[in-house]
Parts: sequence; structure tokens; C-alpha cells
Amino acid sequence: MAIAILLHLFGGFVWVGGMFFAYMALRPVAASILQSPQRLPLWAGVFGRFFPWVWFAVAAILASGLYMIMQLGGFGEIPMSIHAMFGTGIIMMLVYFYVYFFPFSRLKQAVSEENWKAGGEALASIRKLIAFNLALGLLEIVFAAAFVA
Repeated sequence: MAIAILLHLFGGFVWVGGMFFAYMALRPVAASILQSPQRLPLWAGVFGRFFPWVWFAVAAILASGLYMIMQLGGFGEIPMSIHAMFGTGIIMMLVYFYVYFFPFSRLKQAVSEENWKAGGEALASIRKLIAFNLALGLLEIVFAAAFVA
């Protein structure tokens, strides 16, 4: 169980921490000092490096979470805070899958074609969805604290 908890925490730290850093620190600085022809390739590169870690985080969180739920007796035996964490986590994963396969793909394509308008639209979509997922990730921390308390 200890390894499952560590994997779960590591996945959450990587994913939510990465979104927090990107949204709260990198985004405002990049927007203030870079124009689209520099900013969009930066974001395509940042996401290209970050998203493989998110795939690992999603797998680690889902596998370790399901394992821990089974160790606690299954879905019928766990507290509501864990049900809330599970449901919110599934929503976050679906949002991530959408970001990865749609706006991120459009961003990469736009950058390769130097289509800054399309790239800006894709990045704006990613920004909104990451803000939503970041809010959900922070809510997950509240659910986790409720479970521990």
C-alpha cells in the first residue's frame, strides 16, 4: 500500500504542480515578453516535454488509486471523499485526453506551418482547459485532506 500511496502522490505532484507552474509562472512571463512567433513554439516545446510526464502521472494515479480502493474493500466501502476524488480524477483525465489529442495537435500543426493565428487559438483553448483542470486538481487536494482528517 505504501508504494501505491507514493505513486499516487508523485503522479499528483507532477500533474497538478506542473499545471500550477505553467499557468501561474510561465504563462504570464511568456505572454509579457514574447510575441506569437516566439511564444507558440515555446509552448509547443514545453507541452511536448510536460505531456509525456502527464501520461505517466495519469497511469500512476489511476492504477494506484484503483489498487488502494480495492485494498479498502472496493467502491462500496470507501468514504465519499474518495468517491469524489475518483470522479474528479476521471474528469481531469478526460479533459487531459481532449487537450492532448485536439488543441495540442492543432498547436503543433500551426507551429510547424507558422500559422500564428491558428496557434494562438489552440493555445487559448489549452490555457482555458488547463485552468479548469488546475482548479479540479486543487479540489482533489481538498478531497484528500478530507479523507485524511
